[in-house]
Amino acid sequence: MKRILTSISFAAVAIITFNSCKNESTDKSEEFAVNEIVQPEFTEIESVTETKGYTIGDEATDFKLKDVNGKMVSLSDYPDAKGFIVIFTCNTCPFAVASEERIVALNQEFAPKGYPVIAINPNNPAVQPDDTYELMQQKAKNAGFTFPYLYDESQSIYAEYGATKTPHVYLLQKEDGKNIVKYIGAIDDNVRNAAEVKDRFLANAVNELLAGKEVSVKETKAIGCSVKQ
Repeated sequence: MKRILTSISFAAVAIITFNSCKNESTDKSEEFAVNEIVQPEFTEIESVTETKGYTIGDEATDFKLKDVNGKMVSLSDYPDAKGFIVIFTCNTCPFAVASEERIVALNQEFAPKGYPVIAINPNNPAVQPDDTYELMQQKAKNAGFTFPYLYDESQSIYAEYGATKTPHVYLLQKEDGKNIVKYIGAIDDNVRNAAEVKDRFLANAVNELLAGKEVSVKETKAIGCSVKQ
């Protein structure tokens, strides 16, 4: 009986921890994300945020979402693209903020080669007030975004993809008119500090596709704040 009560108490603590993070400040977002990384036994938390989505080899359907300039954007707007770097990100998650310069650099590096960045904010501003459309516009300007920053207002696109974190990357390649998922996961191996990156997972995958090769590392663990539903 004591063991059962201990298990129930542990699960209750995990659920309370998750609920308290839904209206977290920026610091609490980072604390929760770190706890989730170092304490994977909190399976109750992961099951709550888990969504079904694309796997490697799936066809990603097109979408039409509003950019920060008010324009509706679709993948079909890029007929000459070889593929897309779709990144689910947001305004305030410390992991997303730490990745902003890298995302800008990725677009500068790969958009001219046929793989533009398409950034999408999946968060519900009713849960995270700093992720409103108006603040997205401010973020794009202040951070120097040179790529579309789209608002998933219905929260349907992130769910279709299966994104659970910000940032969360999906690399697509055009094949016979279809957008095929080739890589899912993190931008690189150090989301906190760009200066200490040793393995550029996403860039490596794009370069392999550009060389006509199969992506060698197809999936990595996305590290970031949970998507706010």
